[in-house]
Amino acid sequence: MAERAEVVFVDGVRTPFGRAGEKGMYWGTRADDLVVKAIIGLMERNPQVPGGRIDEVAIAATTQTGDQGLTLGRTAALLAGLPKSVPGFAIDRMCAGAMTAVTTMGSGIGFGAYDLAIAGGVEHMGRHPMGSGVDPNPRFLSERLVSEDALMMGATAERIHDRFPAYTKDRSDRFALRSQQKVAAAYAAGKLQPDLVPVAIRSETGWGLATRDEAPRPETTLDGLATLKTPFRPHGRITAGNASGLNDGATACLLASADTAAELGLSVKMKMVSFAFAGVEPEVMGLGPVPSTEKALRKAGLSITDIGLFELNEAFAVQVISFLDHFGIDDDDSRVNEYGGAIAIGHPLAASGVRLMNQLAAQFAEHPEVRYGLTAMCVGLGQGGTVIWENPHFNRKAR
Repeated sequence: MAERAEVVFVDGVRTPFGRAGEKGMYWGTRADDLVVKAIIGLMERNPQVPGGRIDEVAIAATTQTGDQGLTLGRTAALLAGLPKSVPGFAIDRMCAGAMTAVTTMGSGIGFGAYDLAIAGGVEHMGRHPMGSGVDPNPRFLSERLVSEDALMMGATAERIHDRFPAYTKDRSDRFALRSQQKVAAAYAAGKLQPDLVPVAIRSETGWGLATRDEAPRPETTLDGLATLKTPFRPHGRITAGNASGLNDGATACLLASADTAAELGLSVKMKMVSFAFAGVEPEVMGLGPVPSTEKALRKAGLSITDIGLFELNEAFAVQVISFLDHFGIDDDDSRVNEYGGAIAIGHPLAASGVRLMNQLAAQFAEHPEVRYGLTAMCVGLGQGGTVIWENPHFNRKAR
């Protein structure tokens, strides 16, 4: 039996993320067209990859209906102009959709079934609000398997505040403000733009081009955050300012075996070390990345002190704080979300995992002193996902 192949992250791109709803820039754009645009952009950036060599296309979406249905991986591959010989499929793990597409394709490469694969995700939350069209089994409530509001993510975040009184609203607001500031600084320094694929957009005023994220609010202040409403409960702590918004967007990345990357002369941005998913109580789903990270570290034979860079999905500020607190990391540690996160950029559910990877890959290139980094996120219905990556630019002398 062949030895496990080394799995490498060659490149990743994304569309700019838009605000969901009628006023958002993608209101007149189909969901599948967003992910098709991402795949085309990815292939154009890597012209030495023959389309016919792609072994699989895995595309995630949380709400798989309408223009997010019809086996997205296959339809997107055809619409992106890949040869008809390239297969594809759709995948769903709510917020960790694209992350699961990456780990599933990585597993296939490691096993030797694939040499090259595309993984990504899309969510058009304007066209497909979370939970639309679903019919939860009545046993969930009748047998009290989960609480009535376990699918209301804001309510689950309020419960983390309940469980840990040290996680105050002020602390969440301060974390959220830093996220906005870091994204503004990253844009000013040209850190985020290289991985953005422009998208033609149509509105009542005519055609335009989406070239940057729509959601960031660089003018945010602590005083402003303190006055926002708490929609999930009176006098609560979760607001639109310290949580990710509702967004539209798509991501795509190219994964390969190290041998295939070398054969085709592809640059390697990251090496996959290990990954893990874990379940927690759905009522506090934001705690999920803690056990998934412990599991991934154990599988890699590493400890949290070996991790030099963190890309954590900011579904809610309190959710990231709970992760940092557990592992003894300061809220403003420079290793965490260096370019900012979902509170400012947005979180189009199934697309976000690859955004985290793109940002980590860019940081790896800037930090040769760092050997390992991780991407992690909480997942609706009480799960967490973590992928540990190795920096190919690591230089022991750079420390």
